[in-house]
Amino acid sequence: MRIPPNEHDLHAYVDNQLNDHERAIIERYIAQQPQIARQVQTWQWEARHLRTALSEFQLPLLPERLDPAFIRARHVQRSRLRLKLAACFVLCVGLSSAGGWQMHDWRNQNVAPMGDAIEAYKLMVVDGSIGADVVQHQPDTLNNWLNQHVGSDARLPDLQSAGFSPVSGRLFATEQGAAAMVLYQDTSGHTISFYLRQPDSRHPLLKSGQRTDHGLQARYGSCHGLNYAMVGTVKNLSNPKLELIINTLT
Repeated sequence: MRIPPNEHDLHAYVDNQLNDHERAIIERYIAQQPQIARQVQTWQWEARHLRTALSEFQLPLLPERLDPAFIRARHVQRSRLRLKLAACFVLCVGLSSAGGWQMHDWRNQNVAPMGDAIEAYKLMVVDGSIGADVVQHQPDTLNNWLNQHVGSDARLPDLQSAGFSPVSGRLFATEQGAAAMVLYQDTSGHTISFYLRQPDSRHPLLKSGQRTDHGLQARYGSCHGLNYAMVGTVKNLSNPKLELIINTLT
């Protein structure tokens, strides 16, 4: 500290920023300088007045997000989270690599049979997005068409006793070759289909069974070395006479 003290030292004295030794030097000095003593007293009064005025206002608390300790903790937490995510990613990649082909095989083994028959029915009957390739003009027109495109062993079932007659047919391409779908209708306009194709590797020859899909039902099986499915609404396929005919196809 300079002797005599400068203005900076005097303000430090007013603000209580000096140690005991420095305060003693200032007090001895202002005791010998009445004018400077009055200035220091004025500063002290102003400082007390300012502290009193500011005490009425509560300063806002420091937001947690700006607290240095919180920022450091959050940084550590994010670093740990990134490490965990990276570890999970590596684990998922490993599991998918190891289990991908197993899942592929599982799907192949659990595909419901004759799903293509239901999809064909939706396209031609439900959506009406495709038309017929051939229309029945004379008896056996569709049966001859079926023999030509699917095989000489292909036979159309006779559904007359259940009230249904063949009206049109459509060919579809499958992995096993051509598949044919023949539509039957009754006098009320209700439609069912008979879908026939070669067996595939997943379902070589089918045991008799059935499946439903959004109100549609497929009754499927194998006959004469071919896989077939009778498709229609659950109500239409519940015809007792029709069920009897289907049971004799296998």
